[in-house]
Amino acid sequence: MTLQLRLLLTISTIALLYSCKPAVQDLPYLGRNKIVDGQEVRHQIRSFNFIDQDSIPFNAEVLKGQVYLADFFFTSCPSICPRVMKNMLRVQEKYKGTPNFKLVSFSLDPKRDTPARMKKYAENIGADLSMWHFVHGPKDSIMTIANEDYYVPAFEDPDAPGGFDHSGKLLLIDGNGHLRGFAEGTEDEDVIAFFDTIDALLAQSK
Repeated sequence: MTLQLRLLLTISTIALLYSCKPAVQDLPYLGRNKIVDGQEVRHQIRSFNFIDQDSIPFNAEVLKGQVYLADFFFTSCPSICPRVMKNMLRVQEKYKGTPNFKLVSFSLDPKRDTPARMKKYAENIGADLSMWHFVHGPKDSIMTIANEDYYVPAFEDPDAPGGFDHSGKLLLIDGNGHLRGFAEGTEDEDVIAFFDTIDALLAQSK
């Protein structure tokens, strides 16, 4: 066998091995675990009870068994929120009609973001409310879960545009409330690349 033929066979074998690699890899569990009764327990989004844009109760039970992508915003945000929402719409278009997949946007400004105002905002940007929830709750509770559960820095700041300083991260949560990945919602390329992670989690969840 000539050297060229051996090289060709080696390249072909490598290509075949890579083509046969599983498309779905196990995704990590993110967040700080805690010890309960001597056992390590994975980080999990806590239970909450809020309402959505239709003033319908929205709680952790609604999301049980659902893969969802979450973000934190406010309707009068003049800085990063429009870019984040553009990418949430990109995710909506990609996964529209996908069973057990939701989008969830928590308002950081419940005083001004009434359910009616959020619904109007959702309609204006073209949100599909059959898969996308806009969530209203007590400000302190929303801030707590943003910072402690979803790891999104968010706080009131009179010097920040719109009065709130917050991250534009998109958080991917599995059907058991575990954080499994995140993307920078202000970065188009990062969100597009994140589709692979969403696909992997949806495949694992079937």
